[in-house]
Amino acid sequence: MAKFFANERKNMIMNILHQHQRTTIKELNKHLNVSAATLRTDLTQMEKEGLLIRTHGGAMTKEKTNDQHCSPVGDTINQIEKIKISQRAAQLIMNGQCIFLDASPIALELARILVQEKSRLTVVTNGIHAAMEMKENPNITVILIGGALRAGSTALEGRFGIDLLRRIHADILFTSASGFTIEDGLTDFNVYEIELKKEMVKAASRVVALLDHDKIGKISIASYASTEQIDVLITDSEAPHAFFDEIAAKQIELIVV
Repeated sequence: MAKFFANERKNMIMNILHQHQRTTIKELNKHLNVSAATLRTDLTQMEKEGLLIRTHGGAMTKEKTNDQHCSPVGDTINQIEKIKISQRAAQLIMNGQCIFLDASPIALELARILVQEKSRLTVVTNGIHAAMEMKENPNITVILIGGALRAGSTALEGRFGIDLLRRIHADILFTSASGFTIEDGLTDFNVYEIELKKEMVKAASRVVALLDHDKIGKISIASYASTEQIDVLITDSEAPHAFFDEIAAKQIELIVV
């Protein structure tokens, strides 16, 4: 089983609690394959952060909140798949590169992995949480794209950052979407953030799409990258196998985790 960092364990624990409302150390050990002592430390810290309530031998959720966008753990749907995809994506990054990260939850997972890296990188992002995570690594130069911040959002958006993006060339763009189809490419619901993503696609030598299986076959409001603009697509094994054949026909490098 893959080794998970503390932030990754935290997200996986929250995903389990989201589904079942309560869990035990024994149950968490089966999912995360780490020691009981480590899990107790994680749960104690998470209780201090206000994420859960410790119980004898485990933990339970706090009262439900409607403000999911403000949660420090972000989007927990398919969290294990997101972590696996981001771990594989990190292997594509080389020392000294400049990369773009969008403000998607899966890009945030990649940012949390990069915090542990020793490579020197320049990371340009419109994701506030991703920027805050990476600033703790002295080897990473973080450039936060300016823009408008809406209530309940963690992404800077709009046309304010486009001039900056037009001055930067990135080796790789790591991006996710609300949906992807062969016909429509990468689509998203936030028309304001889409403008930034279009510029990121133009300014990057390679576009790497990070898509858990729920995104495959879905279409959102507007497209920001055509299928032909994608160089690499990383997804999980739950994606439909017929989709794999379609991607191969488009000469896109497909990585399944």
